[in-house]
Amino acid sequence: QVRVVESGGGLVQPGGSLRLSCAASGYIFSINTMGWYRQAPGKQRELVAEITRGGSTNYSDSVKGRFTISRDNAKDTVYLQMNSLKLEDTAVYYCNAVVRPVATYRDLEVWGQGTLVTVSL
Repeated sequence: QVRVVESGGGLVQPGGSLRLSCAASGYIFSINTMGWYRQAPGKQRELVAEITRGGSTNYSDSVKGRFTISRDNAKDTVYLQMNSLKLEDTAVYYCNAVVRPVATYRDLEVWGQGTLVTVSL
């Protein structure tokens, strides 16, 4: 069984910073893309940022220049450094990983339970 667990959410004022972490665990052979998505109240889940195993990144336009995604392949962990946070960044942030489990030939998409980020005065 493979799972990912997020941590690092919380309450922050506008202009502040937070760092999210997501660690994968289980019988993992390799992890391809890891990413962060978010879902605000009443809205659809959207991609925030993603990073390949080789380090190529992709960001949504709304967070470019403010958020930075990184990963530690040795620890099967992905991070999201969020700076200059805005009220509209308030959402539940979900970790996503495309994983190749041990002794399988198919990739598995794994989602975390989510961590709440609240940006408020």
